[in-house]
Amino acid sequence: MKPLLGLVSLLLVCYGSAQNVPPVARPKILGVAHIGLRTDNLDAARRFYGGVLGYQEPFSLDKPANEGTGLLLTYFKVNDHQYIEVFPELMDPKQDRLSHISFETSDAEQLLAYLAGKGVKVPDKLEPMEDGNRGFDVIDPDGHDVEFIQYMPGSLHSRNFGKFLPSTRISDHIIHVGVVVSDRAAADHFYKDILGFKPIWHGGMTDKSTDWVDMRVPDGTDWLEYMLNVHNPNPHELGVMHHCALGVPSVKLGYETVLKRGPKPEEPPQIGRDGKWQLNLYDPNFTRVELMEPKPVRKPCCSPILQ
Repeated sequence: MKPLLGLVSLLLVCYGSAQNVPPVARPKILGVAHIGLRTDNLDAARRFYGGVLGYQEPFSLDKPANEGTGLLLTYFKVNDHQYIEVFPELMDPKQDRLSHISFETSDAEQLLAYLAGKGVKVPDKLEPMEDGNRGFDVIDPDGHDVEFIQYMPGSLHSRNFGKFLPSTRISDHIIHVGVVVSDRAAADHFYKDILGFKPIWHGGMTDKSTDWVDMRVPDGTDWLEYMLNVHNPNPHELGVMHHCALGVPSVKLGYETVLKRGPKPEEPPQIGRDGKWQLNLYDPNFTRVELMEPKPVRKPCCSPILQ
């Protein structure tokens, strides 16, 4: 009887210890790290991102040996912590131009454990990244590939801190990325309830509709834009929705710079429903790149912009 009582006591102690283990805290999610885009014409993409937008390519990556030969992707540097990644892998005109979106975290391993504890499907462990950083990918409720990255000493990125930042850059900050969201409640559960993103504005084509929701990262100023009420988009429409926005102090000056460097934009500068000046540009595969001023010049529609 005594051995049995001892075993029961041991099990109770172990159970109690397990119950007292605190949940893993969410590490910081600092901002947009990059957007990954597909192209079928890398030379044309270089003329747009390098020639028109003025970004340099500090490095690129070739395909891993098990995936064949050739270029995997090239990087256009916006600032030390933000890039536009371009993959020459667009094989079908109907294929989504968006490869993935990425956010910077202070601790990739801790974030992996945190998400696992919340029931999110994550990799079993962190695998080495080709660029020398730490990170992993998850799939959000709408099927978008979402990467979280932690910049590490010695990586391609950190070795080039302070470099490849020319004055030709039309902007030095990606302020948001946008993706199509079909189920706002499901997206909110993932981005707001689990990851800690905060809604800061919503608006629509009319004052009574909600077609866009801005969700700010929990530990920075960048945001993710939900693109709502999008039904069966064609590739061009999807390129409008899946986009990135570059912050500029003056859209007027940005427009003048674009006119000097490349073809006239399809659309003139305009004040958006959020009250901010913006200019829509399109890369050779119809992905929208938005130039946007940081502050509204007139009252935003539909809701105030929270600070």
